[in-house]
Amino acid sequence: MKTIAKFGLSLLLAFSAQLSYAQFSVEGQIVQRAEVRNGAGRLIGVDQTPASFIAHRVRLQTKYEMEGFTFYASIQDVRTWGNAPQVKASDGFLSLHEAWAETSLGDYWKIKLGRQELNYDNFRFIGNLDWALQGRAHDFALVKYEKETMKFHFGGGYNQDAQGLTGNLFQTPNQYKVAQMMRYENKWGDFQLSALLWNDGRQFISRDSLGAVVDSDLYYRQTIGLPTIKYKFGNTLISGFYYHQLGKDPVGRNVNAYDVSAQLTQTLTSNADKGSSFKATLGFEILSGTPSNSAAENTSFSPLYGTNHIHNGYMDFFYVGGRFGDNVGLQDYYLKGRYQFNSNFFTQLDTHVFYADADVTGFGVGGPSITPAPINFDSYLGTELDFSIAYILNRAVSIQGGYSQIFASETFEFLQGQTEYKSTQNWAYVMFIFRPTMKNRFIGILL
Repeated sequence: MKTIAKFGLSLLLAFSAQLSYAQFSVEGQIVQRAEVRNGAGRLIGVDQTPASFIAHRVRLQTKYEMEGFTFYASIQDVRTWGNAPQVKASDGFLSLHEAWAETSLGDYWKIKLGRQELNYDNFRFIGNLDWALQGRAHDFALVKYEKETMKFHFGGGYNQDAQGLTGNLFQTPNQYKVAQMMRYENKWGDFQLSALLWNDGRQFISRDSLGAVVDSDLYYRQTIGLPTIKYKFGNTLISGFYYHQLGKDPVGRNVNAYDVSAQLTQTLTSNADKGSSFKATLGFEILSGTPSNSAAENTSFSPLYGTNHIHNGYMDFFYVGGRFGDNVGLQDYYLKGRYQFNSNFFTQLDTHVFYADADVTGFGVGGPSITPAPINFDSYLGTELDFSIAYILNRAVSIQGGYSQIFASETFEFLQGQTEYKSTQNWAYVMFIFRPTMKNRFIGILL
């Protein structure tokens, strides 16, 4: 009997030691967002009714950690209130967001394999798309070398539709078939820099009138750049980035495009005791475009995998969901101001003035039969105002809202493709964010 007791005690001690050695955690988040769209994403016509809805994202996140190894999985449910019946057996809104394993390869090396978010720098080119309820994740192999302030990441992905017996034709739309990445970042005192090389291959498919494949190829596009350039001195921060794209676009045209930005952020007033401050940011971003009457070369920059909502105005006219891609490009001149009442509460007002980067030409409303000669439109696209307000209610809950309005020009109306629009184009939302274990308590607001 004593032998059995000793054996049971030994098992209990071994199990307890294993539990202390490894950690298992379950976390989650819920995002509920109500929106009224009276021109968001696309100018609304005079005969169209504004859209209003409530949508949510729920994620259940699990992590298992032991020395030198981490396993992580996240499932999510993304739906609009009412798009499933109250009485149902199943629906198609539940999905796997992430599932990866990471293991140590030495003192400073790690490898991470599986479906994972890639989220770097200012999220202009590579971001996890946190604003969109579904988010973005890559099927990727990522190798990391990190020592002190220096980080070097490289990896890649190879995608197929299914586990076939023959053939390698990849037909999933708007996604690369192969991709490779190298990224370096470091910090020297008040100066911070990162460098990026991204190469992706898109499947080109040509079909006949019956839908049969008659030609296919793989076109590679390279993006190189300096995503982060920052220097801070005192209450002043100077920052910027530069990207350049080369290679071929998905239909085989030569690509030669760029994206450049610079901004100055100044803390004008600050009260450390109250936690209050006022910051102002003045800056610009220029994304190169292709003239309306040119099709030989693609000179339109594409921020392929960025969280584009947080750039170029919150009404999502530009580059969100592929909008304005392969177009005349954009020049965005902005002034932003944020007043932080305390550590839990701030308001922000942004002003964007938009111009086309390349020439805009067309036939106007009359059409080519009435006006044979093309019209050269003015490059001014419009001005957008974005007001945001955010408050941390408690350790688990944040509240965020906003109102935006655009004053669109005739040129922008022409590019939108309709003939008559409402005089008022605006968008408003309110959002409740429940994610107590995450550092980022707000979503989609950038100063």
